[in-house]
Amino acid sequence: MNQSNIKFVFFGSSRFSEFVLSELESNGYSPILKVTDAKAPLPELPEADFFIVASFGKILPEKVLGRPRFGSLNIHPSLLPELRGPSPIQNLILQDKTPGVTIIKMDKQMDHGPIIAQEKISIEPWPDYYEVVEEKLAKAGGKLLSSILPELPHPIPQEDLQATYCKFIKKEDGLLNLEEDADKNLRKVLAYNIWPETYFYFTTKMGKEVRVVVKNAQVESGKFVPTRVIPAGKKEMDWQDFLRGNA
Repeated sequence: MNQSNIKFVFFGSSRFSEFVLSELESNGYSPILKVTDAKAPLPELPEADFFIVASFGKILPEKVLGRPRFGSLNIHPSLLPELRGPSPIQNLILQDKTPGVTIIKMDKQMDHGPIIAQEKISIEPWPDYYEVVEEKLAKAGGKLLSSILPELPHPIPQEDLQATYCKFIKKEDGLLNLEEDADKNLRKVLAYNIWPETYFYFTTKMGKEVRVVVKNAQVESGKFVPTRVIPAGKKEMDWQDFLRGNA
């Protein structure tokens, strides 16, 4: 298929999708329509060779997925069938998994369709903050898709018995238990630094309980140590400055 003749509609409603589309466009692929509002009803969709979906906050019905000439493709930021579901990037970090991207031909089940292409992505240091991992995986996914669009490889069914799943992230997932493993707490800070953020409750020397958001942290001699925090009602500050006034 000639690159200049490929017609596709792009569905994406997140920062991840913006990076994917930017990479596609930098490689000469521009959509005939961009659908970026997942809350609005779908617009009238033109005839297309592909629908390309990257982190679109709405499940597209099977009748929509089957409309394009060559089907609908999804860029997923994990090595499927590992981490199917809505929070793969957070869980790559939380579970210390190998980062990677997968392109599938979509079917009616979430993240279930056959694999067209897959690639492990080196991210150093690993793990890193969510927004860093998100950008690197999105750009890698856009680059990988650009390389295969003119002539798609034959899709290979996923090994369903090897599938793992991740759930929607909730606000309360950001609560840190400082008695838990230090590396686990650090991975939570990295995974949730955009949303919902991580936090714990600190009792000051005056006996007041303060909610403290952790913006940065590190592990020192096996111990989890916050470095930058936002106490409730205050601006971001060094952890040591907070302790001097409250411990």
